[in-house]
Amino acid sequence: MSKASAPSQRQLRAGELIRHALAEILLRGESGDPELERLSPTVAEVQVSPDLKIATAYMRTLMAGQEQAMLDALNRNKRYIRGLIAPKLDMKFMPEIRYRIDTALDYAEKIDELLKRPDVARDLKKQD
Repeated sequence: MSKASAPSQRQLRAGELIRHALAEILLRGESGDPELERLSPTVAEVQVSPDLKIATAYMRTLMAGQEQAMLDALNRNKRYIRGLIAPKLDMKFMPEIRYRIDTALDYAEKIDELLKRPDVARDLKKQD
């Protein structure tokens, strides 16, 4: 089992602090970008690298088909948002934030669809 298999308590705590601060900024419309306010992005999760220098924020928008527009707006405002987050955190160093589209719900839906297929349901019943 490799050391990188599970995040440390420090990484988890830093990720949660960043997630809360980012969510608060987006909720209050503090980014100053009308496009971001229109898209209403939500922060699903923030994962921090072991050295705490990079934070990856997994984002969603409730507006179907607008994921790329959301990422573009977040990246356009990346430095400004990072500057808003930094004073809210009790961290020595503010990580660079990278934005990604959260696909966890899409993946879960795909698994649910597969499990509902008659041939899969039949095979699962055989195991019971």
